[in-house]
Amino acid sequence: MPEQTGSDAFPRSRVILRQKLESLQRSGVQQLAKVPPSMTPIVQEVAVVAELPPERPRAPAPSRPAGAASGRPPAAAAGERPPLAATPPASSVAASDPRAPSAPPTPLAPGQRSAALDVIRREVIVCRRCAELAEKRTQTVFGAGNLQARLCFLGEAPGADEDRRGEPFVGPAGQLLDKIIAACTLRREDVYILNVLKCRPPGNRTPLPDEVANCRSFFERQLELIRPEFICCLGAVAAQTLLRTVVPVGQLRGKFHDYRGSQVVVTYHPSYLLRTPAMKRHTWDDMKMLMQAMGIPIPP
Repeated sequence: MPEQTGSDAFPRSRVILRQKLESLQRSGVQQLAKVPPSMTPIVQEVAVVAELPPERPRAPAPSRPAGAASGRPPAAAAGERPPLAATPPASSVAASDPRAPSAPPTPLAPGQRSAALDVIRREVIVCRRCAELAEKRTQTVFGAGNLQARLCFLGEAPGADEDRRGEPFVGPAGQLLDKIIAACTLRREDVYILNVLKCRPPGNRTPLPDEVANCRSFFERQLELIRPEFICCLGAVAAQTLLRTVVPVGQLRGKFHDYRGSQVVVTYHPSYLLRTPAMKRHTWDDMKMLMQAMGIPIPP
């Protein structure tokens, strides 16, 4: 039998396809599979003859709810309560949110604490962040006292006597501070004393904002290592710097503030009390509040 070619092949193909489709229909097949584009006209014609529906287009895929690509849950329908988000572990919250409180560090042994403070002390000695202060200082004034103190006194900056001796609060203001400490039935060796600035400002002027910013890391690291239960801020510079506020001392007094887990009391600077003796009674009220919180009996 000679091979059919060209247009003669199509009638024969239609007959064969019709027979096949009728056979499929009798077998229960009601939908055709996808066929090549070149055969589409033939299939459609045969489908009409065989009373089979032509291939129906596929239904479009359902659209993805808004936010699905980013992992967000779809919006809840009206009247429905949205699904609760899973609560992440505390560790992931602390890692993602810098404001989340971190776990307190493990306390250092006395020898380790002293060595760590010596590292900071050496950094202070060679510090030249404030060109004017570094040029005019006699020496830096780091801090002194009990490295395991429950109470730290934070002052403003060294004066002339402190600059000469290299120790905090050793001039007239320091002598008054010693009396305040004694009135609290404590000794200077029981507490730790430091200043915001480690160098004396010329003429004992108020520290400049840039100078405070340059020294902040030093006193913050000192307090982090000592980890006192209580901090007493002496004067506006110490209080406003530590608490990052512009509220005056008069409004900060009379209540406790928090600094990284330490309870903070604000009172007047001893040098101010020397100039304004009438304010000493307010400082004594602040000290009695501090003593009560520390569990120290208040003398009659």
